[in-house]
Amino acid sequence: MKDDFFRYQTQTTPHPLAVEVSHAKGSYIYDKQGNSHLDFVAGVSVCSLGHCHPKVVEAVVRQSGRYMHVMVYGEFIQEPSVELTKYLASLLPEELETTYLVNSGTEAIEGAIKLARRFTGRSKLIAAKNAYHGNTLGSLSLMSFEERKAPFRPLIPDISFLEFNSEKDLYKISSDTAAVILETIQGGAGFIMPKEGYLKKVKDRCREVGALLILDEIQPGFGRTGKLFAFEHYQCVPDILVMGKGMASGLPIGGFTASHEMMKSLSNSPKLGHITTFGGNPVIAAAALATLKELTNGSIIPETLEKEKHLRSRLKHPYIEEIRGKGLMLSLIMKDAAIANKLILSCAKKNLILFWLLFESRAVRITPPLTINIEEIDQGCNIIMQTLNELEQ
Repeated sequence: MKDDFFRYQTQTTPHPLAVEVSHAKGSYIYDKQGNSHLDFVAGVSVCSLGHCHPKVVEAVVRQSGRYMHVMVYGEFIQEPSVELTKYLASLLPEELETTYLVNSGTEAIEGAIKLARRFTGRSKLIAAKNAYHGNTLGSLSLMSFEERKAPFRPLIPDISFLEFNSEKDLYKISSDTAAVILETIQGGAGFIMPKEGYLKKVKDRCREVGALLILDEIQPGFGRTGKLFAFEHYQCVPDILVMGKGMASGLPIGGFTASHEMMKSLSNSPKLGHITTFGGNPVIAAAALATLKELTNGSIIPETLEKEKHLRSRLKHPYIEEIRGKGLMLSLIMKDAAIANKLILSCAKKNLILFWLLFESRAVRITPPLTINIEEIDQGCNIIMQTLNELEQ
């Protein structure tokens, strides 16, 4: 199997972790050799309810027996996607009422870009330096990291950049701007939090000049920061909300949400202003609805903040300079990149899954399932601390 993996499946890096997966359940992934790997990454913030949560599996099985695909998105009325978008609207501010379901976070970004340009009649977009919004050409165009962009040019035009958390850069938002697009918490940059009042000032400036604010909640959304969406911490409601990752407990989905008036602009001049074959797939929508109900009908989301406190109390070491992030979207910032790399690889050998971040080479990702319990947190922290002590010696 491993030989076939390297020969027939395209690789994204020269050295993948290459764990041969047998099955997964709760907070653990099991390999073909019978080892259990404690998952402190959750498929990169995807498996919100852990692996194979019974209510999600039940919803998938039930819907699969009814129908799996009947027509391209938006033509037939399919109960799971209607119920999902209706329930989502009931949990969001009233101006965020209509959701377009797609297949991934990066596709949701593409849709949000098109919506902003179509609705405002403007073309210019402003993104943040060191942002990560995905890897399709439009999403890649919103990245300031030239080393990753250069091989794929030309990208989409009329994009400029501001410094995240810099109020001095707000003047760049002008009457020519269609939208400002920001991650509510910058992910690839090292889990950079917005300063108090920053997002609200960006929104105020956008309103002043007639631009839209798009917030990318692909990673912090769906309870990961202790609120359903991270913007709720900052008293700033976006004009367009983008989501993905943890939305369906491991199945591929994304979405962008805006007002009904704004979304109507994608249905005319031209018709089919945005279209997808598999977006809103009923099986995946059923999984997303089950996930959302489980997250919002119990104590999982508020408990995320208590678990954050416990993690922070356990992870204190001279090699850890700081812990960034909120809830269970955390990154350990190590003294240098070499220590971060050794920690991740050494913990992998001890069956603890950690991971890297895109731009911050000193960062070690900790984004476990929101359902992880205190005993499992302690188990993972013990392995991290043991490994750091070994590295120190």
